[in-house]
Amino acid sequence: MYFDALTMAAVADELRDQILGGRVQKVLLPDELSVGMEVYAHGERRYLLASAHAEHARLHLAGEKLRRGMEKPTPLLLLLRKYVHGGRIVAIEQPLFERVLHLAVQHAEGTTTLSVEVMGRHSNIVLVAEEGLILDSVKRVGPDMSRYRNILPQRLYVPPPPQSKLDPTDVTELRLRDILSDVSPESPVWRALVASIGGVSPLMAREVVYRALGDAEAAVSQVARVSPLLEAFQEMLMPVWEHRWQPSVVREGERLVAFAPYPLTQYGTWEEVASISQAVEAYYEQMVGEDAYAAARRGVREAILRARERVRRKREALQRSQVSQAQVEELRLKGEMILAYAHCIQPGQRELTVPLELPLLIELDPSLTPVENAQRYFERYKKARSAAEEIPPLLRRAELELRYLDQLQTDLNLAANRPEIREVEACLAEAGYIKEKRRRLKAGRSQPLAVNSQDGFLILVGKNSRQNEEVTFRRAAPDDLWLHVRGAPGAHVVVKTEGREVPQATLRQAAQLAAYYSQARGSARVAVDYTERRYVRRIKGGGPGLVTCTQEKTIQVAPRQ
Repeated sequence: MYFDALTMAAVADELRDQILGGRVQKVLLPDELSVGMEVYAHGERRYLLASAHAEHARLHLAGEKLRRGMEKPTPLLLLLRKYVHGGRIVAIEQPLFERVLHLAVQHAEGTTTLSVEVMGRHSNIVLVAEEGLILDSVKRVGPDMSRYRNILPQRLYVPPPPQSKLDPTDVTELRLRDILSDVSPESPVWRALVASIGGVSPLMAREVVYRALGDAEAAVSQVARVSPLLEAFQEMLMPVWEHRWQPSVVREGERLVAFAPYPLTQYGTWEEVASISQAVEAYYEQMVGEDAYAAARRGVREAILRARERVRRKREALQRSQVSQAQVEELRLKGEMILAYAHCIQPGQRELTVPLELPLLIELDPSLTPVENAQRYFERYKKARSAAEEIPPLLRRAELELRYLDQLQTDLNLAANRPEIREVEACLAEAGYIKEKRRRLKAGRSQPLAVNSQDGFLILVGKNSRQNEEVTFRRAAPDDLWLHVRGAPGAHVVVKTEGREVPQATLRQAAQLAAYYSQARGSARVAVDYTERRYVRRIKGGGPGLVTCTQEKTIQVAPRQ
């Protein structure tokens, strides 16, 4: 699907109507390739989103308040705050039939322009000073990437190169005939239009051909007269001059498969929508997904992976250093045997064989005396004995750390808002996996999910480690029912019984919630353990929310929110 020149023209008209003259109240970066602005205009707040992503570059008004994704301010964001935040949008200009829009913002420092270039993998968002110098951009393009056009701070802004195609306003019947005569008769007409006329996307070309010939895939050989093509083409351009658009979308089942600022008659069935922004947002939301906090999660996820790798390496080192009790005792025995057979050892001897039930071969250092060789074995014995005592608890601690990090990873995946993401980050800082920021990480602000079952029982769901701790050890009574997915990180779920017997329907509902808010969410069937809260205990040395339980039973359910 193409965000083409006509779509940009429709967006430009909508923005002139909705935000021209408005004041920019907030500037943010939803992710590393996007810029968002909150604009107050005509007594309302509007939210403008521009993305330079290679696969879903776009520009439109968003239906909801934009969320900040980039946690750390970037040079571009700092410049946007200086030259755009607090300014007034005084002009919105689109070079005719180009997928570029220039938004001029007037502020105390003068007038800067935010140029949004929606051109596939070449898409960019560039902040340009009044004198035409680039301040910064979402993507920096150096000489090694492009000889024609460098997008770097303090370089002169050069517009994208014009296409070497026919200007859409110069299309005549004669030129259309020439275009078609230059291609194979079996070639689709729409391909010829896209290849020869500037600003024409495949979707627009197919629509022109469908309106003229009744078949969007018609071949050149099927064109008896060129005039219907010209009339359909000129009809498609009329909204550009008249500024009247009819945005539409096409659905296949529940999924949007196309959008345009004009009726998509080529699909047979299409829906008219209120605005082009609504159409663009609905379509690209399917591609981008619903995770508005992806950028905020990224840094925390990387911190968890780094911590996990450190603990994993530590565990492997401990496992390599681990010795059995038999190996420890063998070192002691070798030292004793050297002393017992010292009279048999000759100077420079490299090994000693002791005739036990199973002959014992002892390596010797020829430069040492028998007593010194024995002392060396006794020293190794003491170290090995200490290791045999110290390593198992350290290994157990490493295993608990990995379990806790797995839980934090699940917490992050389940986090539904920024406070819950911050809680995971705070847990990492408290456990010493990351450095705590100067601005102390605030945690504990989110609340467990509370659900009333169909039988009238209150069900509490802890959606992260902190909430699990609260649900299990602060809100649950000893005789309340406690549930958790078997063998996987996830929610602690508590059914408040108040002395009543829990019906099967409520038990199943609570188990389905436990399965849904867990690492096993994607499974068809999940085993969920349940027991009374009195049989749940914290694991000594484990992180918040790590527990063990007894007297448990198991129920198999499908995850359900």
